[in-house]
Amino acid sequence: MTSSAEKVPRLLPRERLGAWLARLDGHRIYVPRCENDVWSYGLWDGEAQVALDYPMTVVPAKAMVLRQTEPLFAFRQTDNGGYRLEELRPEDQPVVVFGVRPCEGRAMALLDAVMVRPPAESHYLSRRRTTALVGLACLAPPSPNCFCLSVGGSPHSEDGLDILLTDLGDGFYVKPLTELGQALVAAGESEMEEVGPADEARVAERQAAAVSAIPRQLADLEDIDRRLGEAFEAQLWADESMRCVGCGICTYLCPTCHCFDINDEVLGTAPLTGIRMRTWDTCQFADFTMHSSGHNPRPHKAARLRQRINHKFRYGVEAGMGILCTGCGRCITQCPMEIDLIHILQEVRDRFG
Repeated sequence: MTSSAEKVPRLLPRERLGAWLARLDGHRIYVPRCENDVWSYGLWDGEAQVALDYPMTVVPAKAMVLRQTEPLFAFRQTDNGGYRLEELRPEDQPVVVFGVRPCEGRAMALLDAVMVRPPAESHYLSRRRTTALVGLACLAPPSPNCFCLSVGGSPHSEDGLDILLTDLGDGFYVKPLTELGQALVAAGESEMEEVGPADEARVAERQAAAVSAIPRQLADLEDIDRRLGEAFEAQLWADESMRCVGCGICTYLCPTCHCFDINDEVLGTAPLTGIRMRTWDTCQFADFTMHSSGHNPRPHKAARLRQRINHKFRYGVEAGMGILCTGCGRCITQCPMEIDLIHILQEVRDRFG
């Protein structure tokens, strides 16, 4: 393993950012990009200026590793009535995702705890091993609903990232965090400079200012799992779910949600051929828990909203993984009915303290 002494921070002049990325030969590089007024991650063409002043992307970085739609294997009926299966593996070209917010790095670490622990999900693991996450510390909140501090994060969290960049105005403080990150820094060594004491001081100053700028806070979450347990049968869930339209945006855009469905797409009938596909699913859909018998243990919106909140703030804690929310605020910002996760948790905290 690379020793910590070798992971030396460097200073990247602002005008050399594109030159550094261009030196990452063999990598597909994705950067924040806005299309049709929606911020997401798009393939860098090697020439366009990389956006640095961008809000929270609508689509989280998890989509680069846990694809929204993923073919698992192809099947074909044989002459003797059996089936021949062909596993469809992810492409193995290395990927760099640039500009990942620290809350999304933490989200990827939480996804790892679910998807990589034995038995590891092979498609996710394959992409995770070949995907480098280059984070950009938040100097200003990228969303009016950021609350990362309340769930153990920070605007400069290093969890789940391979590199963390801090914008110093005239350049970037580049901190490699993993062997993969160190290799990317080494590839652009000629574009970088040594870090001095003044640079370290500027980093500390900017990061401290960013912490004080987080717009929303949710105090006293230490025993939120217990309080949620006491609130399980509360009228609160019916009241808060009245506005919900069941669109699933809150979970589809959540960087830690990982529920999926599996379906067979038939391509031909003589012989029978097709592809087994995995797609994102959501606990907010009415048929998510529908049994083949017709029974649905979560038939109402109230039960489904309760499930989402409990999954993030109770069941994850009880399973030893901690709170499964990184405070990105997407579920609040993007909800068409303005259902507010922070408000719901405050109600639980205040009523069941």
